[in-house]
Amino acid sequence: MDQIVRVKQIYEDGTAQVICIRESACSGDCHKCSGCGAAKEAILLTVENPIGAGVGDLVNIRSETGPVLKAAAVLYMLPLVLFFAGYALAAALDQSGALFGALAFMLSIVLIVVYDRRMARKENTIYTITGYAAETLLCAEKRG
Repeated sequence: MDQIVRVKQIYEDGTAQVICIRESACSGDCHKCSGCGAAKEAILLTVENPIGAGVGDLVNIRSETGPVLKAAAVLYMLPLVLFFAGYALAAALDQSGALFGALAFMLSIVLIVVYDRRMARKENTIYTITGYAAETLLCAEKRG
């Protein structure tokens, strides 16, 4: 996952603090469709700085996709799997499948909240500066 960000501060340990502007999926044109009115949010990230970027530089950062895919699997697959497991267990016990399925689904929501809080305490996503943004923009102009 790549993003263009601006370097705010550099550190002696080879890392840098960057500022990332997070926009909503609708690109903030809410006045056109009377939508949610989502505002842009500035996020500070600490990233690896192998290229030695300086303060104020516009750079590309890349994050590992593993933690994101793992979280997506937990969020989308766990409720589905537990619902059908609860339904199957109810069928084996000659009980109401919908009730057991619903209880298993609620259990999955609790497990997801616990997982989310545990992952929030760990900063397991590693971001790395991969190059200057101007280089990316020049390459895109040459291709287009």
